[in-house]
Amino acid sequence: MAQVPRRPLGRSGLQVAPFALGGNVFGWTVDQPTGFRLLDAFVDAGFNLIDTADTYSIWIEGHHGGESESVIGQWLQRSGRRDDVLIATKVGMDMGPGGKGLSEDHIQASIEDSLLRLRTDHIDLYQAHEDDPNTPLDETLGAFGDLIEQGKVRAIGASNYDADRLEEALLLSQDRGLPRYESLQPRYNLVDREEFEASLEPVCRAQGLGVLPYSSLASGFLTGKYRSTEDSAQSPRGTRAVKRLDDRGRRILSALDAVAGRLDARPATIALAWLMARPTVTAPIASATSLDQLHELIAAASLSLDASALSELDRASGFR
Repeated sequence: MAQVPRRPLGRSGLQVAPFALGGNVFGWTVDQPTGFRLLDAFVDAGFNLIDTADTYSIWIEGHHGGESESVIGQWLQRSGRRDDVLIATKVGMDMGPGGKGLSEDHIQASIEDSLLRLRTDHIDLYQAHEDDPNTPLDETLGAFGDLIEQGKVRAIGASNYDADRLEEALLLSQDRGLPRYESLQPRYNLVDREEFEASLEPVCRAQGLGVLPYSSLASGFLTGKYRSTEDSAQSPRGTRAVKRLDDRGRRILSALDAVAGRLDARPATIALAWLMARPTVTAPIASATSLDQLHELIAAASLSLDASALSELDRASGFR
């Protein structure tokens, strides 16, 4: 197994490689055999954080949620590599008849289902998938604390929280001795910068949180394969990607093309390398459906963008 430098994830004690593999495609656009090959290659290359959620991929007709966790669990059992990886999953989004939210009862039921599907006795990073305004924060954090005491969870994180609620949760943890969110999973990429940088990033910096951006390639837009509306047919996410083709989107693609050309790299590699260079980012999350795609993504960890490249990308994508 290759050696890749690790970064601390908040104050959790967990150490993660600078790229995380997104599991949303497992059991959806990636079947089990392909998923196994991707997971093997990812870990063989020295990376360790695999991100999924209980709700993946409930949006597909005939699916019930848990499909991604099940593929990962089958791989863990077959490969015997549980100690080589960190498993991050999430709770809280709508599971249909399985319920939703961050109540104590739902968290306790959901963790058991996730552990069963993942075929493991613990989850390294258990994340609130979205804020639940109907449940008191202390109930949610207390439920997570119980799981930590039981050894079922090592650390907790938040996803899709706004800055006010994230800060409120962190202050509550401090004041009441509850476990705190050690990471944030926000939507963040070269296109979607404003929400994170304007309000969430200052909180993460001040509180020492790890940051695990999702949608790191803007639904595939930053791979450069969506250049016209006709290109939307290339993947299930194509419609979302081509919506980015306004003047700013084309400017960003041009900058990515220019930097990629100079560095003999792919646009996706450059887009991830930009995220990895951001001062608060621990590891961007992105998914792959083939080994060729995976190699493009992991290449970002060994690519250092110089000041000129960073400046060019910042000018093209700046929101201020």
